[in-house]
Amino acid sequence: MVKKLFYLLLFTTLTVFGQNSLALEDKIYNAVDAFVANPSLESLQKLDATEKNFWKKPKSKNELLAIVVLNCNKAYYENQFGKTNQAVLSYEKAWQIYQKNKFSNYDITEFCLKPLGNLYTIIGDYDNAENTIKQYYYLAETEKNQSQKIAAILNLSNVYQNTGRINEAIDLLEKTIKTEKLSTIQKGNLFNNLGNNYVLIYKNPAFSKPIPDIFKKLEGSYFSAIRLLQSDKTQTETLANCYRNLSALNIQWQNTELANSYFEKAKKQFLATPNLSPRKLAKFNYEEANLLFQQQKYTEANALLTSVYKTLIPNYSNKKNILPNPNSLYAETILLDALDLQAEIFVEQNQPKKAFETYALSFQIEELFANLLVYENSKIINQIRIRNRTEKCISIYDLLFQKENKISYIEKALQLSERTKSGVLKNYLTNKKTASREEKLHLEQLQNCTNEIVKEQQKGDLANVSKINEVIKKQNELMLSLKKIRSKNQVNSAEILDLKSLYAKLEKDKAILVEYFSGFEKMYIFTLANQRIKLDFYWDNHTATPRIISFLDYFSDANKITNNISDYNHYGNSLYKMLKLPTNSTYKNLVIVPDGLLNFLPFEALITKESTTTNFAQMHYLLNDFRIAYNNSAGFYLNGKSLSRDKKTVLGIFPIFEKTNYELTFSKTEMQSIKSNFDGDFFDNSNATFENFKRNAANYSILHLSTHATSGDTEMPASIKFYDREIFYSELYNLNINPDLVVLSACETGIGKLYKSEGAMSVARGFQFAGAQNLLFSLWKVNDYTTSVFMDDFYKNIKNGQSYFEANANAKLDFLKDKSISNAKKSPYYWSAFVYYGGIEATEKPTHYYFYILGLLILIGLFLVFKHFRK
Repeated sequence: MVKKLFYLLLFTTLTVFGQNSLALEDKIYNAVDAFVANPSLESLQKLDATEKNFWKKPKSKNELLAIVVLNCNKAYYENQFGKTNQAVLSYEKAWQIYQKNKFSNYDITEFCLKPLGNLYTIIGDYDNAENTIKQYYYLAETEKNQSQKIAAILNLSNVYQNTGRINEAIDLLEKTIKTEKLSTIQKGNLFNNLGNNYVLIYKNPAFSKPIPDIFKKLEGSYFSAIRLLQSDKTQTETLANCYRNLSALNIQWQNTELANSYFEKAKKQFLATPNLSPRKLAKFNYEEANLLFQQQKYTEANALLTSVYKTLIPNYSNKKNILPNPNSLYAETILLDALDLQAEIFVEQNQPKKAFETYALSFQIEELFANLLVYENSKIINQIRIRNRTEKCISIYDLLFQKENKISYIEKALQLSERTKSGVLKNYLTNKKTASREEKLHLEQLQNCTNEIVKEQQKGDLANVSKINEVIKKQNELMLSLKKIRSKNQVNSAEILDLKSLYAKLEKDKAILVEYFSGFEKMYIFTLANQRIKLDFYWDNHTATPRIISFLDYFSDANKITNNISDYNHYGNSLYKMLKLPTNSTYKNLVIVPDGLLNFLPFEALITKESTTTNFAQMHYLLNDFRIAYNNSAGFYLNGKSLSRDKKTVLGIFPIFEKTNYELTFSKTEMQSIKSNFDGDFFDNSNATFENFKRNAANYSILHLSTHATSGDTEMPASIKFYDREIFYSELYNLNINPDLVVLSACETGIGKLYKSEGAMSVARGFQFAGAQNLLFSLWKVNDYTTSVFMDDFYKNIKNGQSYFEANANAKLDFLKDKSISNAKKSPYYWSAFVYYGGIEATEKPTHYYFYILGLLILIGLFLVFKHFRK
C-alpha cells in the first residue's frame, strides 16, 4: 500500500514540476524507490547515509520536496522497525521543510501530520500531538476535506482521553455524531471512541460530572460501532478493538466466560486484518497476556509476553532470562506495559526481587520518554504514569521490610517517592541554571505562545481560530528548533536523595520530616526523625479521600466552622489520627511534604485532642505542638539555599483597587504596617503594575503582593491581579528572581489545578518556577481585615529576628491570644489560611553581625592604643 502511494506521489511530483527534473532530485526518488522495494534495517541505514550526502549539495525546491517525501517514507518504516524516536524526528524534519518552503503539492496531512500526531500520542507527547492534529484539522477545514477532518476529530478525542479531559472528548464526539454528515465507517469509529471515554468515567466517576445511565451508554456505544462496522471487511481492526474493550470490561466485572468469548471474537477480527504492523501484533499479544493474568494463568501469560519482546526487540533472546537486555530498550508504550505486567506476575509468583529488576527496566524506558518531551503538561502526565508503578514498588518494599526488618527497604521506597515529587519544577529550575541563552530564549518564547493560545481560547465563540492556528505554527517551529538545540544532551538519570545529608540537616534544624505519597490504594507516610526513618500507611479508598474532602469543606465558607464547632473538633481530630503525625517529640519543628489533596490541607488547624469547648483559642491544634513548614519534596528541603544575612528590604505591590468592586480596604493598613518595619519600595493603586513589579523584583529580599488572585478552573489557569492586568501563573515563569521570601497576601494563591505528582499549578507555583524558594501563600479566600492583622504580626516577628517559618507560626499563636479579636474571628478559617513553604533555618539578626564586627574593631583599636602607650 505504501509503495503504491509512493509511486502515485512520485508521478504527481514529476507532473507538477516537469518531466525534466534535476539529476539530484531523480537520485533522491530512486533511493526512496529502492528502499521501499526492499525495506529492512540495513537498507534504512543506507537511506539515512544517502540523505546526509544529499544535504551537502545545493538544494532546489524540487529537491527539497523530494527530501520531504524521503523522510515521510523513512519515518513510516522507522516506526515499523520500532525506532519510534527516529520516526518522530524524520516526520518532524519533513514537516519543517514543508512549512518553511510553503509547499502545497503534497498530501502532508495524510503522509506526515496524521502519523506524526499519532506517534506523539503514543510516546505521551500530548501537547505536540494536540498542536499537530489541530493544524491538520485546520487544513482539512480550509480545504473542505471531510475525511481528514473526521480523522482529526477521532485523533483529537484520543489526546483528550489520554490527558484526562474526558468531558471534552465526549462533547467533541457526541457533537460530531449529531451534526456532521458521516459515512457508516466514520460513525462506527466515532462510537468506538465514545465507548472508550464512557468506560473511563464508569471506572472513575471523578473524571467527570455524573452521566445518567453511564453503563448503558458505554455498552450501547460499542454495540452501535459493531452494528455499523460488521459488514465492512476493511474495518476488522476497529471491530476487534470494540470486542477487546468489551472483554476488558467483563473481566473487570469477573464475567470470565463472557470476557473470553468477546476476546475470541476480537482475535478473529484482528487476525483477519491485512498488513498488521509488528507493533499492533505486540499490543494484541500484551492484551491477551493481561486477560490471562487476570485469570491467574501465569505460564500462558508469560509465553505471550515473551512473544511481545521478540516482536518489539531485535535480537531478543530469553535463554537465560525472560527479561530484555537493558541496552535494547527504547521509548515504546507497549514494551512498557508488557514489563509492568511481567513485574506483576513476578509479584504473584512471590519473586519480589525479580519484580524490582523488571520495574527498573520500566523506569529506564520512562526516562527515555521524558527525554523526548518538551511541554509541561506532557511531562506531568508522564510523571503520573510513573507514579502508578511507584506505588506498587513501595508496596513491595513495605512487605519486604515486614519480613526482613531491613531499614534499607524503607529508604529505597522513599527514594522512589521522591522521584514523583514536583519533577517538572525540579527540571525547570535545573535547566534555568544550566541551559544556554539560546535554549532559555526558546523556552520563554514557547511559554509566551502557550499563554497567547490560552488567552485567545478564553474568548469562547469569539476566539479567532486563524490566529490560534498561526500561534500553534509558531509554537511548533520553536519546539522543533528547541529539540535540535537539545539533541546532544544526555538522558537525565533520576536524582538520588542523599539521606545522610538529609538526616544531618534535620538534626541541625531540630526538625522532623513527614512525607506523604498518595497512591491509588494507599496513602504512604514516611517519617524521618532522630536519624531514623519509619514507613506507615492508611487505606486511601472510598473512606479516606471523602474524609479529607469533608474536612476541607469547612474552609469553603467563613461560617461553616462557627456553625458546627463540635463537628469541626471531631472531624479535625479524626483526620489528625488518620494522618499519623508525630506526637510527644522533643523537636518542635515539623517539615511536611504533602501529596494529592493534602496539598490543600492546613495541617496547623488539625485537632490533636478532641474537646467540647467552643472557645477557639482553647482548642488543641497541631499548631500548639509544632512550628510547621511545608515543602515540595525532601530534596527541595535539603537543597534549599541559605537565607541572606543582609538587611531585609521589601518590594510591596498594593493595587488596592480604590472605588471599584475589587477594593481591598485594609490593604492600605497592611502596607503602612510593613513600611513601619522595613525599608523598600511600595507601589500602590495605579503604580502597582506588572511592569513595575518585573522591573524591581530582582532588587529586594522580600516581595509582598497584596491583591486579588484566583485558583482558576478546568479551563482557566490560576491568576493574580496587578492594577493594570491579570497575570496567569505560567506568565510568572520567565521572571528572573531570587528573593529570600515571597508573600502572596491574596485569595487562593496556593490553589490551582491539582496533579498528584506535581502539586497544584497555582500562583505560588508560578513564583516557584520563577526562582522563589520560600513563600507564604493562602489556601482559600482570605478575609481582608484578619489578613492585615496577621501580616502586621508576621512582619514584626521577622524584624525581631525570627525565621520566616517561626514568624508564621507565632503570628498565628498571637492571633489566637489577641483579646481584641472576637471568638468568631478566631476560627481556624481566619488564621490558618496562610501556609509557609521553604527552609526553616534560623536567621541571625543583622544587628548581631554588625555588633560582632564593631566589637572586634574596638578590641583591635584598644590593642593598638595600648601598644602605642607602651612604646
